[in-house]
Amino acid sequence: MPKTIEPRVSVVDAHSPQAVSRMVRSAGIIKAEAPAMKLFVLAILAGAYIALGALFFTLVVADSTLGTGPTRFLGGVAFSLGLILVVIAGAELFTGNALMVISLIDGKISIWGLLRNWAIVFGGNFLGALTIAVFVVLADVMTSSALSEKVAEIAQSKLQLSLTQAFFRGILCNILVCLAVWMSFAAHTVTGKVAVIIPPIAAFVGVGFEHSVANMYVVPVAMLGGNVDWDLPTFFINLVFVTLGNIVGGGLLVAVSYWVIFLRNSTENK
Repeated sequence: MPKTIEPRVSVVDAHSPQAVSRMVRSAGIIKAEAPAMKLFVLAILAGAYIALGALFFTLVVADSTLGTGPTRFLGGVAFSLGLILVVIAGAELFTGNALMVISLIDGKISIWGLLRNWAIVFGGNFLGALTIAVFVVLADVMTSSALSEKVAEIAQSKLQLSLTQAFFRGILCNILVCLAVWMSFAAHTVTGKVAVIIPPIAAFVGVGFEHSVANMYVVPVAMLGGNVDWDLPTFFINLVFVTLGNIVGGGLLVAVSYWVIFLRNSTENK
């Protein structure tokens, strides 16, 4: 008897990149049309979640004797807590919302809808991150010299970046952050989403790229705790250039690239 040919089953249990591009586009439409108060509260939560991830990172890397590579890798894994909370618990994160550019260039949302979302979410993220910074100082969490020294070191290193460094580290950071968000759309399960989020986030943190929302916590908590001198002009200028880099990295280099590949010539757009 002839052999029965079994159908080939894919070993990758994930949505295809084409499907993910459509899912991200649909999510962008929902985000652009969401009520302002809902966006703002969800953005506060996201800022708080990223701040908690940064706090965990500080604890892990402080006074470590494992060497630079292993220490920064473990710190990056710890920091991924923030994006995991954003994706799984549900929140609005400015850096991830750079992917809304795919909805804009596909003609599904207006530039006003995009900028409205970004403005509300950016403000909410800042408030959430700053709130956690205040709580951390009031709770006197940074009591050990190792933690205090690490907070000062991290904040000072950010304030000393040139504008070019801040911009391009922002680009590189949000390439990885948006790829983590993109892959989380592909995963079917919570376990799968967590698994695909950790490596890109550990990579950007480990190498030392710049995340605007994380900086909204890291620098203020050092200033509020007296670990570094108050220098708000430098902080805000740095934040502007990191933010612009984050927009380019996630909005142009990730969102536009996948739009060109999967949606530009899609028959549903004709």
